[in-house]
Amino acid sequence: MMFDAMDLAATFVFAISGATRGVHRRLDLFGVLVVAWAAAVAGGIARDLLIGAIPPAAITNWRYLAAAVAAGLLGFFASGTIGRLKTPVLLFDAAGLCLFAVTGTQKALAFGLNPVMAAMMGMITCIGGGVARDLLTLQVPTVLRSELYAVAALAGAGSISLGFWAGLPLLPTAAFGASLCLFLRLMSIYRGWQLPIARAPRKSSKETD
Repeated sequence: MMFDAMDLAATFVFAISGATRGVHRRLDLFGVLVVAWAAAVAGGIARDLLIGAIPPAAITNWRYLAAAVAAGLLGFFASGTIGRLKTPVLLFDAAGLCLFAVTGTQKALAFGLNPVMAAMMGMITCIGGGVARDLLTLQVPTVLRSELYAVAALAGAGSISLGFWAGLPLLPTAAFGASLCLFLRLMSIYRGWQLPIARAPRKSSKETD
């Protein structure tokens, strides 16, 4: 029940991040709800399809749709209040990221995946919603930039898988994985931590002529 609650909480906060982005893009109410729903469930649907949990929980369980719609309405009608937060989309996204790192990895482990692939499924759960949100609002997905996004998700999911492999207690391992994911993401947002970027090749004299 605790992990179900965490999954719904992650769904809710990711939906708020999607709704907030939709409001910034001047979408109408329906458009905001679509982006909110996509941000909330895309990662979970991708994970469930890959591990064979068919049909995906986001489709069969009405609570996921209810959480996404409620968050979408909140993001639409309370956009002014949410907008007063510093980088609101990134903050809600970071909260959802650390929660999905736990629930995505745990579900993959429960379906019998080895720890390495379970960590990959945890990462996919984390980043899928953000990718869907960014693509729908015509932005380069955050995961493709230099920010610590997929790396933060993989670090959190990997530590949970490692704890499972080592036989460590579930709750402390999950708390550590979520905290590590959140820490890395917040450091990327507020301290500018990022991966190195390839230098652009210099133009030759012929190209500049």
